[in-house]
Amino acid sequence: MKSLILATFMVSILGGGIYYKYDSNQANIEKKKCVFNTIFGEVPLDSLTKFETPLNAQTSIEDGLNWLQRAQHTDGGWGAGSHQHQQQMDPHKVPSDPATTAMVAMSLLRTGSDLSKGPFQNQLQHATTFILDAIEKAPTGGKITALEGTQIQRKLGDNIDLVLSTQYLTNLLDHLEEGSPMHERTFKAVSKGVDMVEKQMDQNGKIKNAGWAGVLQSAFASNAIESADSKGIAINKEKLKKSKAYQSSNYDPISKEVDAKDGAGVVLYSVSGSVRANAKDSRKAKSFIQKAKAEGKIESEEVNYDNLLKSGLDEKEALLLETADKVYKSAKQKAMEKETLKGFGNNGGEEFLSFLQTGESLVINNDDKWKEWYDMMTNNLLSIQNKDGSWNGHHCITSPVFCTATCILTLSINNDIDNLLQRGE
Repeated sequence: MKSLILATFMVSILGGGIYYKYDSNQANIEKKKCVFNTIFGEVPLDSLTKFETPLNAQTSIEDGLNWLQRAQHTDGGWGAGSHQHQQQMDPHKVPSDPATTAMVAMSLLRTGSDLSKGPFQNQLQHATTFILDAIEKAPTGGKITALEGTQIQRKLGDNIDLVLSTQYLTNLLDHLEEGSPMHERTFKAVSKGVDMVEKQMDQNGKIKNAGWAGVLQSAFASNAIESADSKGIAINKEKLKKSKAYQSSNYDPISKEVDAKDGAGVVLYSVSGSVRANAKDSRKAKSFIQKAKAEGKIESEEVNYDNLLKSGLDEKEALLLETADKVYKSAKQKAMEKETLKGFGNNGGEEFLSFLQTGESLVINNDDKWKEWYDMMTNNLLSIQNKDGSWNGHHCITSPVFCTATCILTLSINNDIDNLLQRGE
C-alpha cells in the first residue's frame, strides 16, 4: 500500500502546468534574505538553536578565505582545471571557469562580504563582473563558457557553470538596493539564466548532458530555480515540480533502496538530493500536524495520511505531504550513516557538495538533528584541511579552489540559519 502511495504521488505531480512569462515591470518585490538557497519571510527559531560558530571552525574558515583570495585570477575568476589534469593543484595554472567562480563568490557572501562591504568586497566585485559577463554574452540556447572538459563539467554536467552562476546571482540580489543599476542588471541576468536552465531540463526534470554524478547538477538546478522564484523572477512551475519529483524518485522510503545510477553509483550523492527536495514539504507536514494536535483534532503528532486529513487537508495534499515527510526522514537517516558518508571511498568535490546539501536541508526542515550533524561535519572537515588553509579532493573533483569554497560554505551554514529556516516556510 505504501509503495502504491509513493507511486501515485510521483505520477500525480508530473502532470501539465502553466508557463509563467517574465514580467519586467513587476515592482515592489518584498526583499528577502538568501544565501545559496533561501526564501520567504521571517520565522521564529523553533527546535533549531542558533549558536556561535566554534572558534576552531571560524579559524579554519578564515584560513580558507585567505587562501582563496590569493588564488583569484586577474580576470576576477577562479578555476578548477581540466578533467585530464586532476593532479594540478596550483590555482594559477588553470583558467577561470564560471562554476568554480560562482562557488567561491557564494562562500564570500555567506561569510560576510558583499559588493559594498566586508574584507573581500573587491574580490567579490571582480568575480561578479566575471559571472555577469558570462551570462550576458551567452546565446540563450547555449553554454555560458567556451571551456570544455573541466573537472566540474565532467563530474557534475555540462550545464553546471550556468546552474551555479544563476544561483550565485540570485543570492546576490538580496545584497543589492532594489532599483539600482546593479540590481537591475543582476535581475535580468538571473531571468536569462533561469530560462536557460529550464531549457536544459528533460521531460522528467533532469538536467541534460549530465556528468559522472549528474544527479547533483539537477539538484542544484532545482535550488537555483526555487530561489529565483522567491525573488519575483518568472519560472516554469511545472518544471520545478518535475525537478523535485526527479530528486525524490532516487530514493524509496519504503524499501530504503537508492537509485544511484545518476549519482555514479554513489549512495551519498543521490540521497542528499532526495533530502533536499523534500525538506520544505516535510516541515510543512509537521506544521499542520502540530497545529491540529494543539486544536484537539488529532491525538498524536505522528505525520501520516489520516492525521493530515483530520488536520484539514484534502486527499491530494495529505498524500503529497505524507510522502515527502517519509522520503525526507528516511533519506536523511541514510545520508547521515557512516557508510554513506564515505561516498566514493574518500573525499572529492562531490562528497563536499553532498555534505553541503544535507546540512542546508536539515536547517530548512528545522530538524533537531542539525547541531549533531554540524558537530560531526566540523570535526570531519577540520581534520582534512591542508596546512595552507585549502581543501582538495582525492578523486574526480580534486580542485583545491572548488573544494575549499564548498567546505567554507558548509562550515558557515550557521551564518544563514535564519534565512534557511525561512526557506522552509
